[in-house]
Amino acid sequence: MKMSNEPQTVLVTGGTGFIAQHCILALLNAGYQVRTTIRTPKREAEVREQLKVGGVEAGDRLSFVTADLGSDNGWAEAVAGCTYVLHGASPTPTGEQSSEEEWIRPAVDGNLRVLRAARDAGVRRVVLTSAFGAICAGHKNISRPFDETDWSDLTASGVWLYQKSKTLSERAAWDFIAREGNGLELSAINPTAVLGPVLGADYSHSIRLIKNLLEGQPGCPKINCGFVDVRDVADLHLRAMTNPAAKGQRFLAISGDSLWMIDVANVLRKRMGDSARKVTRRVLPNWVVRLGALADPAMRGAVPLLGRNMNATSEKAVRLLGWSPRPREEAIVATAESLVRFGLVAGAKEAR
Repeated sequence: MKMSNEPQTVLVTGGTGFIAQHCILALLNAGYQVRTTIRTPKREAEVREQLKVGGVEAGDRLSFVTADLGSDNGWAEAVAGCTYVLHGASPTPTGEQSSEEEWIRPAVDGNLRVLRAARDAGVRRVVLTSAFGAICAGHKNISRPFDETDWSDLTASGVWLYQKSKTLSERAAWDFIAREGNGLELSAINPTAVLGPVLGADYSHSIRLIKNLLEGQPGCPKINCGFVDVRDVADLHLRAMTNPAAKGQRFLAISGDSLWMIDVANVLRKRMGDSARKVTRRVLPNWVVRLGALADPAMRGAVPLLGRNMNATSEKAVRLLGWSPRPREEAIVATAESLVRFGLVAGAKEAR
């Protein structure tokens, strides 16, 4: 995929992140020099160790810069000499933040901060890790799969603050390129729920879907979700980084059709043997979920999703970029196997 014999440098923001680390692995395996940002130098050793788990001893092919999306400090150094930037860092708040301002402003400002630094440094293209949440939220049931022409309807009720932040921050990025980009190119990747092999105890929220099933959650709500393997998400980032056809484009990442939660449970029971002995066989009636949501705030976000088909298509990425994701079942099993291997599933033992 490289454009010359000289090793080009790529900045990957947020090097402690699940998707970011798999992007770093893909870039190093493709022969690039990689620089990544972390918010504290103390986490460099952790990142390097997790990359070793992924099969790569990075050595001096990987360098670190301390930078935070909430400050301008460090970003000029981070982008200096880089041909490309893969921007996946996101200042997602903890549960302690509840206002729209605390969710949205850091996400919007963080994207703009990285784009300004990249433009000023002469970076060729930024690939933004957005989300399916910038596509699917606020829509009533539609008769076709979601695609890249869809944007979340933020005027609808029941849209999560996370989905608002992802939608507004991606829109801000596209507006910046149109008004102030000065030749900087942008592509965006909008993955559905990202699964795949974890590299340590720090992993994405989507992984908890599999962990909770393996640990015996009492039933599966009637929720539908698309899935994609993190290794394929990383591959799509690299394709969008260098392919001329990706300039100015969004790419939705999903493997096959979406699945209901009970379908995911069935895959685990079929493929994971004794490690899946606690996986439920029960579908929770909608009224049970609604009742539980009255007492448990964590369940309230599930209520608007009950019974909704969230299918989507990656036809555009396949057609324009030649992307070919592995089957969704492989992503589910790879996730479960890695969680068991790291001892992250209570009571589960790795098969020998």
